[in-house]
Amino acid sequence: MSALAKRPTHYTGPPIGAQPETPPPTARNIARTQQRAPRAIANGQYGEYRTQNYISHNATARSGEETRMWRDGQDNMINDLKAFKMSSDKVNTLHFLLYGPTGSGKSSVIDTIKTTFKGRLFINFLAASEISDTSHTKCDRLLPFAFHDIRGLEKEDRNGVHTQDIISALEGHMKEGYELNPIPLSKDNPYYIKHPSLNDQIHCLVNVIPADTISMIKDDFIQHMKKVREEASRMGIPQVVFMTRVDRAFPLTKKDLRSIYKSRKIREKVRECSMSLGVPVNCIFPVWNYHEETEIKEEINCLMLHALTKIVHFADDYIVERSEKQTSFKF
Repeated sequence: MSALAKRPTHYTGPPIGAQPETPPPTARNIARTQQRAPRAIANGQYGEYRTQNYISHNATARSGEETRMWRDGQDNMINDLKAFKMSSDKVNTLHFLLYGPTGSGKSSVIDTIKTTFKGRLFINFLAASEISDTSHTKCDRLLPFAFHDIRGLEKEDRNGVHTQDIISALEGHMKEGYELNPIPLSKDNPYYIKHPSLNDQIHCLVNVIPADTISMIKDDFIQHMKKVREEASRMGIPQVVFMTRVDRAFPLTKKDLRSIYKSRKIREKVRECSMSLGVPVNCIFPVWNYHEETEIKEEINCLMLHALTKIVHFADDYIVERSEKQTSFKF
């Protein structure tokens, strides 16, 4: 009796002596092939063309899917922010104060936000040069949001900004266009608002810190920032950090900006920033400013939109709390 006749009648496998079919290229098979390469491929166990084609096809599919996810996320965040309405009728504009050392990218943050919403590049040539001879206030308005930029922030004893002026800005006493100097803003100055309303005040303090120079920021400046933060905390103003220039601190992020929140080095830098300034880790947002790019990038937009969405909600929560307190005082 032949070997074939001895097989059970329900056997449906290949005839004896026939070569088994090549199994489909599962992830486990691909990993095993890569481990055994080049011998496994040379022996034709899985088929070189077939395996490479499978990997290439799925990598392309994943890339396309991620691109769609980022694009959809970008569009959803933009639409949500455009449709945003304050939770208190006492405020018609949310005010954000950008605060940090010269060259940290404060003006570039604002330009990146404008680029994201307008769909074309905005370039501030003064910010791009990272040179500023004077300190003054500037306000950019977009939708129901106002971003206040204090340029040329340096040491107080070198024609820089006085700490009390930053506090005056937080309280809403400072008008736009005021030129800062070592002498604090006085009450008789025409740029001084004597009785600021909730709509005049800052609703969120955004500390802008460059990732590549956190460890080089001088102690006296760190103390200067902590003093401002303490005063903001006393007033209940929410505070966050926009950690800029991550591409300079970690050049590899240029290759895959989408994995920035997965980067171990980025997480370490965030913790370092948290320890230096005393800001919680979950209030520190790595962002990428447009500075070398000539085209719009969804990854850059999404990082900024994510951070912007967070601070908008923080600021809105603050005005609701302040409004409720003011209402309770009347009664």
